[in-house]
Amino acid sequence: MRTHPLDALPLETLRRRSSTKWRTYPDDVLPLFVAETDFALAPAITEALNTAVALGDTGYTPPDLGVRDAFAGFAARRYGWTVEPARVRTTGDVMMGVVELLRATTTPGDRVVTTPPVYPPFAMCIVEAGCRVEPVPLLDSGGGWALDLDGIDAALADGARAVLLCNPHNPTGTVHDAATLAALAEIVARHGAVVISDEIHAPLASDDVPYTPFLAASSTAAAVGYAVTSASKAFNLAGLKCALIVTAHDRTSAVVAALPPEVEWRTGLFGAIAAVAAFDGASDEWLNALHARLDTNRRLLADLIAVHLPRALYRIPQAGYLAWIDLTAYAWGDDPAARILEEAKVALQHGPEFGPQGTGYVRLNFGCSPDLLVDAVERIGRLAVD
Repeated sequence: MRTHPLDALPLETLRRRSSTKWRTYPDDVLPLFVAETDFALAPAITEALNTAVALGDTGYTPPDLGVRDAFAGFAARRYGWTVEPARVRTTGDVMMGVVELLRATTTPGDRVVTTPPVYPPFAMCIVEAGCRVEPVPLLDSGGGWALDLDGIDAALADGARAVLLCNPHNPTGTVHDAATLAALAEIVARHGAVVISDEIHAPLASDDVPYTPFLAASSTAAAVGYAVTSASKAFNLAGLKCALIVTAHDRTSAVVAALPPEVEWRTGLFGAIAAVAAFDGASDEWLNALHARLDTNRRLLADLIAVHLPRALYRIPQAGYLAWIDLTAYAWGDDPAARILEEAKVALQHGPEFGPQGTGYVRLNFGCSPDLLVDAVERIGRLAVD
């Protein structure tokens, strides 16, 4: 039976939220920039958090609240991936995990490969860890994006010590296939480097696109890789602070076990409580409904762009709720989001923030109601005919 798409909350309700999405701009602006969604929480998560508040359960986070087992079950159900709960450790958020892993696996001054256009905090976190960014841009085939394996090989041969992977990729929504990930692992192993894979968008891979966690791509990937993930992107829990560091080999597990205790203490209790409710199966029906909504919205966006922005280039993403849109043909400058905000009153993420490859691009969050999406694209489209 087909799952009914999840409905977004009314705009007047959303504007009562105090998060970044709803407090950054005045009410005449439609906020489609930061990666927050416009839906009510999964009922199991709401119930778990309400119970915690009622109990005054606001103390320190215990070593394991059940997140490890819950995630292992989720990985098996959703990805067919066998995760050993003992190889899962929590921290505050994915980027905290990335920084700590870089500190543990590199030496200050080392270069770390990124694959732009890519999530802007990647570069910030590499610098925070004392390393330098080594960009190896994605290859654009004209129909999609892919890792430049030859370019990554060359960067590692030249001394880079790690690859910071985005799997699925933000902002393009690319799901790297299993063969590509296995090939990446062989390259990395040959050079004695490591892969740190940000898999926060994994629960949002489209139902018709096979998703492979990096650690599951091959035995080599399991040996050279670390995965960092969270329920926060799919279940809209970013403010609650709980991410997972996952390993699949004794050597990498030992590295994670040796991280300072404070890494795990940064986990928020409410984040851990919510993560259990997200991952333990009680929220699967809600997640299926979210998938249905996002599938509808990503296709609706294609139709809207064809009508209102026919010279734009938009490829339906394979994962997530973020659209990477090329507006170069409209000659709105290197950063079209700036003009769109000023003249159309729609807030989008600025393309150049994702690297030089983002010149002329915007990132649009379609994790909202269809009505809001229609309004936003119609507003932007009016700039194209003025």
